[in-house]
Amino acid sequence: MSKMEAFNRSLLLILLLLTDPRSIVASSPNNHRYNVGDHVPLFVNKVAPLDNPSETYQYYELPFCRPDPVIQKKESLGEVLSGDRLTSALYKLNYRENKVAETLCHKKLQGDDVAKFRDAVINDFYFQMYYDDLPFWGFVGKIEDYGWTLEDKSPKYFLFKHVEFNVFYNGNHVIEVHAIGDPNRVVDITEDVGIDVEFTYSVTWNTTSAAFDTRMDRYSRASSLPFHQKIHWFSFINSFITIVLLIGLLALLFVRRLKNDLRTFSTGDDEEEDREVGWKYIHGDIFRYPRNKSLFCAVMGMGTQLLTLVCCLFVLVSLGVLYPYNRGTLCTALVILYSLTSVVAGYTTVSFHCQFAETGWGRSVLLAGIMYAGPLFVIGSILNVVAVSYGATAALPFGTIMVIILIYTFLTIPLLVLGGVIGNRFRSEFQPPCATKRYPRDIPPLAWYRKTPCQMFLGGFLPFSAIVLELQHLYASLWGYRIFTLPSILFIMFIILILLTAILSVGLTYIQLSVEDYQWWWRSVLCGGSTSIFMFAYGIYFYARSSMSGLLQFSFFVGYNACMCYAFFLMLGTVGFRSSLMFVRYIYRSVKSE
Repeated sequence: MSKMEAFNRSLLLILLLLTDPRSIVASSPNNHRYNVGDHVPLFVNKVAPLDNPSETYQYYELPFCRPDPVIQKKESLGEVLSGDRLTSALYKLNYRENKVAETLCHKKLQGDDVAKFRDAVINDFYFQMYYDDLPFWGFVGKIEDYGWTLEDKSPKYFLFKHVEFNVFYNGNHVIEVHAIGDPNRVVDITEDVGIDVEFTYSVTWNTTSAAFDTRMDRYSRASSLPFHQKIHWFSFINSFITIVLLIGLLALLFVRRLKNDLRTFSTGDDEEEDREVGWKYIHGDIFRYPRNKSLFCAVMGMGTQLLTLVCCLFVLVSLGVLYPYNRGTLCTALVILYSLTSVVAGYTTVSFHCQFAETGWGRSVLLAGIMYAGPLFVIGSILNVVAVSYGATAALPFGTIMVIILIYTFLTIPLLVLGGVIGNRFRSEFQPPCATKRYPRDIPPLAWYRKTPCQMFLGGFLPFSAIVLELQHLYASLWGYRIFTLPSILFIMFIILILLTAILSVGLTYIQLSVEDYQWWWRSVLCGGSTSIFMFAYGIYFYARSSMSGLLQFSFFVGYNACMCYAFFLMLGTVGFRSSLMFVRYIYRSVKSE
């Protein structure tokens, strides 16, 4: 054989190897490609009562068949925070291998084991597993009521001892998986007596034309029905009409009155001025710095940070990074974004503080650091203690708690201080249009409808009424099993909420100044953030109407709802003050100062 022939054969062999599909794309769980008989990873995750989405327990808290040893899958921070605890299982679902009545294990159930299963069946427990990163669910057992006679009025409780796995595939991809308990293969667990149970399972593989890229779409199919989309659009139209009517009302009543005030003040007629223009009198006090200046600056910094964080989340959703059942991604994004955007809080807090004073901005930064993280840590610690006492997966391991503390200590705090240093470096002096008098003037007595509680009611109720339908969908997604499939509508509603808050804050501030009340700084924050009070109250109403029950679920619902509403208070309070500040500067810049 000549050297040329040997070279050609070697080249041909290399080309054949390169063109072999198995060498081009290796079968692996990492790329979700499998050949017949390949092992496909299956993990059991958790069990939980259907009505309590936060009350989840590890799968082997119930005496199912378990491997020896039980291997815990390494999880990300977000997965742990989400309550996922993926572990190994005895089920073997090799790719495209059908199985019929395969024995999983023989198990002797003692009286306590039977009682655990019966309690799970009574509370409508389901289990969750992951197969090739696809979540699927099934029920533990069933209840049958045989109370047809007077002698037998009690229901019977049955445990599914056989699970039927139906798996759909397309080419070398797993597309869909279901787990169904066979109602004809059950064991009676009504009485606390020991029983021998043979747990079995079957696997059936079926072809499908669905593409691998769209295999996650079925999880959001129910929420994409035309009925749900109509509700979303009705909510949007309702909110849009509300904002248009409110703008029109302000244009007719507020703007016309303000123009008359400006025209009167510009004439220089002091007698006419004193008779008609109330907010003109307080031009020497309107820019008097608020009480608790450091706390006020911290509220502005934290509100701006949370606004930035929410906008970043919407960007990630639009890019497809966050989507339903991407395990732990949302919690991971929240932790990372909160740390990274802390530089925004530091910069905003200090830059705002330095407009009032050159020193003491460190106290404002300290308050900003604990403004939201402090209450969140306290509430989280209480909820963690409750979860530990119940043995729920919501309980955070010690290692996870240490990771969160380290992230806050070595990432969040340094970025917060860095933002403060930058804000101090590029400080700007506050230049009010009107000089502030040395001594404050007295504020005349106000009618009850002009005081802070009434203004907070008006400032919160109107924006809440515009978003209440969309809020229902949000709560159903957070505390139920409905998937939010229209994030674009949610973003539009968020923008509408901000616009309504800004418009109402300006209107209420003008009403307050018209009666010569110049303490508008904190009141604009309270009126702007008051929508969150209605949101929290609606959350309690939502809980009362739902089927959720128990101390664990109630604690987590109230705790997390309080944290979410508090975040909205800081965000909307910042929007309320910023819009009021722009308005106050405009009207006092538009008139001549005496």
